[in-house]
Amino acid sequence: MKEYYIKEHSAYLRYQDFLGTENTILFIHGLGCAGSFDYSGVAAQSVFNDTRCIIVDLLGAGYSDKPTEFDYRVSSHVQYLKSFIEDLNLNDFNVFGHSLGGPIAIELTTLCQDKVRHLILTEPNLDASVKGSSSFEIASFEERDFIEFGCEKILSNSRNSGGTMWGATLSNWSPYAVHRLSVNAVQGGEVSWRKLLYDLKIPKTVIFGRKSLPDDDYESLDRDGIPLKVIENVGHSMAWENPVEVAQVTSDIIKK
Repeated sequence: MKEYYIKEHSAYLRYQDFLGTENTILFIHGLGCAGSFDYSGVAAQSVFNDTRCIIVDLLGAGYSDKPTEFDYRVSSHVQYLKSFIEDLNLNDFNVFGHSLGGPIAIELTTLCQDKVRHLILTEPNLDASVKGSSSFEIASFEERDFIEFGCEKILSNSRNSGGTMWGATLSNWSPYAVHRLSVNAVQGGEVSWRKLLYDLKIPKTVIFGRKSLPDDDYESLDRDGIPLKVIENVGHSMAWENPVEVAQVTSDIIKK
């Protein structure tokens, strides 16, 4: 584990850096998750032996700091990640974003198109969150209520419904961090994340799990000509369910 100091917020971003010489991928996790929990198993696969995999825990999540004054909006995460990649002197690299990490990946790529080789998204949020999504449920609480009892309720419901993995990672988030990001997910981007994705002039691929289909986003992306991949026998949490295949499909994409 390494750390990167974000001066503007007096906080440390913590990340893993699996060295390689051929390609570089920056992995951005989703809501309630952590890169260190989700993508170490993906990065460890033999197809990535020559690939540099940089796996972050976003502020508020995992092993990274959880500053109380940070607003945790998508665009705010993007700003410190932009400084992070600049200070690492990353060029010609790939960006991978999962779920609500997808909008972060999309906005970051939009700001750094000259440096990004390929954008890879796994079941990303492309529009404002709606009823039925975790972020909508979380955002339905007032922040104070979520901190006092809502987060524990979400954790309990997740564990009782068999979502013990997500419950484990969510428990390591700051409640205000997960709430503020969820509120932003319901608000959506100033420019919709879908439009930003469509407007990108670089190669991009969106991956779905077969168990997540049928899915309205899959249908609309396919209709609009966005390249798609499907991983068999997995659902939304594909990096936990089959890290071998996630690594293989991702490797195939970036090596084209």
